Amino acid sequence: MRLIFLGPPGVGKGTQAKRLSQELSIPHVATGDILRVAISKGDANGKEAKSYVDSGKLVPDELVIRIIKSRLSDVDMREGFILDGFPRTNEQADALSNMGESGKVDRVLFFEMNESGLVLRLAGRRTCPKCNEIYHLVNRPPKKESLCDTCGGGLIQRKDDHSDTVLERLSVYKKETAPLIMYYEKERLLSHIDANGAFEVVEQRVMAAVLRTA
Repeated sequence: MRLIFLGPPGVGKGTQAKRLSQELSIPHVATGDILRVAISKGDANGKEAKSYVDSGKLVPDELVIRIIKSRLSDVDMREGFILDGFPRTNEQADALSNMGESGKVDRVLFFEMNESGLVLRLAGRRTCPKCNEIYHLVNRPPKKESLCDTCGGGLIQRKDDHSDTVLERLSVYKKETAPLIMYYEKERLLSHIDANGAFEVVEQRVMAAVLRTA
């Protein structure tokens, strides 16, 4: 099963991707994580990515595509994957399609939620900087206050989850990523997922969409 998870920031697609990855025993490939791994490896792509990150600039499409293409060629990706955060633009989607068999996609899940709900969800989100596990003060609180259930690290609120930056993030999403909805609608690959409700309820909707694809 080769899947793409699409949706605005804060919609919960990353958390759902991690759970589905465990259920299907396929890798969850999040763009932010894969960039961090490339940087830590210190290879040519990683060094180039680091130069952009260190200067506060966005990593350009061409480099992101190279890093994703390299990851898709790994042995553990042959049985399937969940791409989370890639593609972000129609140009990246074209590049993925042009990767041949390794870039073939079975289904694209689009997580939907209204803007007011997204603002509330992002404002309550907390992240573990050690293992990147994500929690929510209301919908998915940690067992121990401010501590990660997985590694025990202290939870933080990322700067881009502050309420004063959320609307700007949503504006960028609408401009750059939302056109992908039309792109994959035309390819007849898109499934709409109502992201409102408890985690377990949304998880059931995700699994139903995946089972229909299988």
